[in-house]
Amino acid sequence: MTEQPTRVLIADDQALLRGSFRALVQTAADLSTVGEAVTGAEAVQLAHQRQPDVVLMDVRMPELDGIEATRRICAAPETAGVRVLILTMFDLDSYVYSALRAGASGFLLKDTPPEDLLAAIRVVAAGEGLLAPTVTRRLIAEFSRREPVAPLGAELNLLTTREREVLGLIARGMTNQEIAGHLTVGLGTVKTHVSHLLTKLDARDRAQLVIIAYESGLVTPRRSGEGRNRLTGVEE
Repeated sequence: MTEQPTRVLIADDQALLRGSFRALVQTAADLSTVGEAVTGAEAVQLAHQRQPDVVLMDVRMPELDGIEATRRICAAPETAGVRVLILTMFDLDSYVYSALRAGASGFLLKDTPPEDLLAAIRVVAAGEGLLAPTVTRRLIAEFSRREPVAPLGAELNLLTTREREVLGLIARGMTNQEIAGHLTVGLGTVKTHVSHLLTKLDARDRAQLVIIAYESGLVTPRRSGEGRNRLTGVEE
């Protein structure tokens, strides 16, 4: 039985960019476009109507910006399964932090190579979180300036020592393959740990695991004069 293509909704107020993204998505046999939104409000409406797998969401849009549109899509039970991939010309700290707090599963710059954007759509559709390397560095820097906002709770207390260690490595931006190599375990074992983390912490994807790890204080980015990650014992 042939798998259905990943359904993509494009939200951008610039017609040229929408057309470019649409043409790019349509070059991939495993992806298809299901609509285009010009405003954030329209993106929310179409997400409810078309039920895409992934929304390519611009940050700066009229009526409703991409951050608020993302928040409304991710918070609504009717669109809980929709993943949002933020695309922007700007990698400002506030955008990254706000987008992920709103529930976005990924954040990429619009100058990302076409093949990398297609790969990102597939990664996000599969339930993985994705951040451009420069964005990851900025996000960790942002967390280093903030105090934990959600002290360690009952959910985190349910984690095993190994699960906490895996969570720490995810928060550092490691892939499953890199975590497997770091811990000298099989890839299947890492995937099982990640699955347990998502379930126990009620997280949508890896991006939310990163948010939880830092906002809870379980993982603390190294500040000036500090040495190691208190969770993993590894240099940040």
